[in-house]
Amino acid sequence: MRGMFGGGTGGGSGRSGESFNPLYLIGGLLVVWLLFNSFRLIDERERGVVLRFGEFSRMMEPGLNFKLPWPVETVFVVQAQQVMAESDQMLVLTRDENLVEIGYNVQFQIIDPERYLFGSRGAEGLLKQITESAVREAIGNATLETALNRRDTLTPAVRDAVQAALDRFNTGLAVTQLGLPVASPPAPVKAAFDDVIAAEQDAQRFQNEAQAYEGRVVPEARGQASRILAAAQGHRDAVIARAEGEAERFGQLLTEYERNPQVVRQRLYLETMQEVLMRNPRVLLGSQGNTLLLQMPGGTAAPAAAPPSQVLAQAAAQAQAAVNNPETPRPPRAAERPAGQGSR
Repeated sequence: MRGMFGGGTGGGSGRSGESFNPLYLIGGLLVVWLLFNSFRLIDERERGVVLRFGEFSRMMEPGLNFKLPWPVETVFVVQAQQVMAESDQMLVLTRDENLVEIGYNVQFQIIDPERYLFGSRGAEGLLKQITESAVREAIGNATLETALNRRDTLTPAVRDAVQAALDRFNTGLAVTQLGLPVASPPAPVKAAFDDVIAAEQDAQRFQNEAQAYEGRVVPEARGQASRILAAAQGHRDAVIARAEGEAERFGQLLTEYERNPQVVRQRLYLETMQEVLMRNPRVLLGSQGNTLLLQMPGGTAAPAAAPPSQVLAQAAAQAQAAVNNPETPRPPRAAERPAGQGSR
């Protein structure tokens, strides 16, 4: 032992009596330890919280930072830029007293490391409780139809409520995104809800088809009604014009009749006979039991250029000539029969 620490009374000359001093080794190790514990490298997405004797001292930014060695100062590294997520599902009672299974997904990050470490205990657990409470409140004030089909309208209110509660409890967290991706009725009644949803979809489809049919048929009906009205208007105008023409003609005829009644009566008689005879290709003329078959000129109609008086005059002349000529063959009477024929 004395030789190790340079003591003793042994003789000798030169350096044989000298020995290694361990204090140098201890001092060197202490210096290395101090150097190692006096600097801290902080990553770009990290922040360092420095505590001096257990009390907050300062923040460390990204890079190489100096600190007093432990136990004087202690550094806690926080992932300030990392986005973290929390999700879960739960049963919630809606305003119309229906149970719905709702799922939420919230993403957050640390914006204040000091408040995150010392503002409240268990910031992540507190975030989960706050989010569930906000979701329950929002769904509880909504109907089942809103929770199932229009829950996106509830998301902004839920996110604002969660962020307000996080700020109130000094968590140092900020909500970056919140969604309600899952909403479904409980498993025992899911089949009935699916039937209702299918019926609503069918009703909406039928309504859309009816509206499309209405949009196609109504313009066609309106166009057809317009055409019918236009045709009726034209027919009315034509009838009125024809009636006015007949009235004007009758007035002129009345004036002529008052001037020369005999001539007007004769003309009316001839016009009437012309109209009647032109409808029949053959005319039978009879007098005192004699019957004459007369073929009208032109077959079924008299020539258009011949006036009525001329046609009637020709017909009368032919009839008179046939009556005056005894050799003109006459058709047998209904009671006369050819000789040699008897009734069966």
